[in-house]
Amino acid sequence: MNVLLTETILPSRASLQLVQGDITAETTDAIVNAANEYLQHGAGVAGAIVRRGGPAVKAESEAWVREHGLVSHAEPAWTSGGNLPAKYVIHAVGPIWGDTPGGDEDARLAEAVTGSLRLAEKLRLTSIALPAISTGIFGFPKERAAGIILSAVREYFGNNPDSGIKLVRLVLYDQATIAYFLKTWNDLFSAKP
Repeated sequence: MNVLLTETILPSRASLQLVQGDITAETTDAIVNAANEYLQHGAGVAGAIVRRGGPAVKAESEAWVREHGLVSHAEPAWTSGGNLPAKYVIHAVGPIWGDTPGGDEDARLAEAVTGSLRLAEKLRLTSIALPAISTGIFGFPKERAAGIILSAVREYFGNNPDSGIKLVRLVLYDQATIAYFLKTWNDLFSAKP
């Protein structure tokens, strides 16, 4: 069972929640997969999504790449949720730490988050769950990712006050990631004016 750790209401009136648990159990309209550009789902979040979502997620991912080509950081792909509780899976490509031409990993991670939220708007979704994109096998430092991901969400809703998205859940699995996100959360949202 996923556990709500903290919540804040953004200026757009969207609820931003930090949750400990399993993203594949989320009942939001969409969950975000921390994907690679080929949509090959091997380990980590991607592997868990395919195992629980079933063959439809894998087949639709392969069809997406055949039709549209490789997936970019700024323009995620999407598939059905297959057997998942979520209706959609948004496949966001985060950067591999230390392997980005020009060393622009921070900007690419922010693009993956913003692109996921834009795609959710395009699909007319009202709720979305995101993992700590790129912090697993892609090696992005967790503390750094926490600041980028939380800031990107806050900035997106600051720039889109009429967004139809009403709930964003950041679903984190391990205790180390949770600790970094909680610290960053407190810095961003609990500061006194």
